[in-house]
Order: sequence, then C-alpha cells, then structure tokens
Amino acid sequence: MIPATLERVIERENAMFDLDQFIGDLRRALGERSRQALREVVARAVAEPAALLKRIGIPEKPAVQVLHQGPDLTVLNVIWAPKQVTFPHDHRMGAVIGMYGGREDNVYWRRVPNAAKFQIAPAGGEALGGGDTAILGPDIIHSVLNPLEKLSGAIHVYDGPFLTTARSMWNCETLTEEPYDVSVAVKGMPNEVAG
Repeated sequence: MIPATLERVIERENAMFDLDQFIGDLRRALGERSRQALREVVARAVAEPAALLKRIGIPEKPAVQVLHQGPDLTVLNVIWAPKQVTFPHDHRMGAVIGMYGGREDNVYWRRVPNAAKFQIAPAGGEALGGGDTAILGPDIIHSVLNPLEKLSGAIHVYDGPFLTTARSMWNCETLTEEPYDVSVAVKGMPNEVAG
C-alpha cells in the first residue's frame, strides 16, 4: 500500500493541465461577472507549473502563444525575454495575470489631467513571481519589465477580444498617447513576440 502523502506526490507529478477544462472554468467564472473568480481559476493553473508546462511546453524563447481567442475571452501564454521592457499600454478590458515562472514587474500609470508635459505619470507597481496572480481593471495603464537574465512566463487572461481590440500605447520618451502598434512595440525583439 502506498502512503497517502506519496500518493499525492505521484498524482501531482502525473497531473496534466487540461486546457479545455481551464477554458471552461474561465468561461464559468466570466458568467459570475467577477474578476476574483477568474483570478482563482488562473491561480490554480499557475500553482502547478510542471503540469501546466507539460501541456503548453517549456519556454525556449520569447513569444506570445494564443491558447484561446474568442469575443469574450482571450488567453495568452506570454514568455518575456530576459530584461524585456514594454511601452506603457492599456488593454481596454479586464485582465488577470498568473506567473508560472520567473518574474514580471508591473509599473502602473495614471492619466495626468491638463498635463503640461507628460500625459501619464507613475502610480504604483507590483512585482509578480512564480505562482502570483494580479487583477488589472479595464482602465489600467501599465508597462512590464522582466528584470531577470532568463525567460519569464505568465498566463494572461482577458475578458474580451484582446487581439482585435484597438488600444493605446504611450511613447517612452514623450509619454504621449498613440494607437497601439505591435510593430513599434516589439521593435528590436524576436519576430515571435507579438505584443
């Protein structure tokens, strides 16, 4: 007879992340109209990174992998390059981020009313590491930094059609708002990275 603790370890090692079940759980959470419910689903997925990686693959290079795309839900596997920094940008929809490995440092920005110089200003931040999750509201503006010398990976869940929604980014030098342009956002990055 196998001891119960060893049995749980064996179950965990053999556990497989079920993408269809994950998407179904996210859809049910969307029905609850609660980002906290979405966060709980994402938190369960990133709590077992080995099982997740068995299904989505071990990251080998920076990329944005579309795991699901629909009118009410987009799920991405975002693999940040070492030392990668993004432009400040918005999503225009709610999001939940779940880190399964590495780190993602978020700088949150706020619009500056009647700005004399910069249209946005820093308004806080949050560092996320393996197993951490964060909820981003639909109006949030943020930029992201992978401060590590290695790849970092996260599941990003959006409650809308993220890949086809018009969004904004802010010029890094002038902090002026511009239409989001993936070719500018990933300039100098590997071709696989798609904002």
